[in-house]
Amino acid sequence: MNRIAVKIGSAVLTRADGTLDVTRLSSLVDQVAELRRQGIEVILISSGAVASGRGELHLSQQSTLEMDSVEQRQLFSAVGQAKLINRYYDFLREHHISVGQVLTQKTDFDSKEHRENMRRCMEVMLSHGVLPVVNENDTVCITELMFTDNDELSGLIAQLMGADTLIILSNVDGLYNGRPGDEGVHLIPCVEAGHDVSEYIQAEKSGAGRGGMQSKCHTAQTVASSGIDVYLARGTRENVLVDLLSHPETVPHTHFMSVK
Repeated sequence: MNRIAVKIGSAVLTRADGTLDVTRLSSLVDQVAELRRQGIEVILISSGAVASGRGELHLSQQSTLEMDSVEQRQLFSAVGQAKLINRYYDFLREHHISVGQVLTQKTDFDSKEHRENMRRCMEVMLSHGVLPVVNENDTVCITELMFTDNDELSGLIAQLMGADTLIILSNVDGLYNGRPGDEGVHLIPCVEAGHDVSEYIQAEKSGAGRGGMQSKCHTAQTVASSGIDVYLARGTRENVLVDLLSHPETVPHTHFMSVK
């Protein structure tokens, strides 16, 4: 395994009050640095810009913006994206790792030229030891121009960059065969290619992100069908990335098996 894409969801990076969990971000950066020391190339698809902006601005009740409006999201993203990448810069600098930001939107994947430009950009970053951090450009992407969520984006990036593995970090350990906590419900450790899992998917989404289990499973199965292994795991678990790749049997997760 030489190249992995790691998607870090909003539910992983966001505190209960909706602001950025800097401690969690620092821990994940430490794990990414360890993987790179092992010779693994890492591409991050990171949420968290809106949470960063929310924590920076603290809009008053007198704000003219409606809660969860497009304009509010654009404002938080514009302010928060700068803060988020600076957090990555500061934490990665402690490991002597340079970081590069890649902001994209859904229409970029409609053009062969734009896709190739993104691919070349990230390839030259990786060849020079720079860690790409990818996110949707929420400041200009609205309604039909938006990705479903960063799950969809992570799948497109993993395929574009020829990753061996995609790891989707969320606020759950993986896919369950029912509602977690209910009697008889258990984690599904492995999903074979082409297996229908729709009966297991719960409709709820986390409060921090746009995605849900349906989105994650759709992305996972689409990516697995292209020959890339996909792992869904809980991003708040200590040392989850390192342990998942070195001792997967010790980490609760769901493995979507690739088609070889």
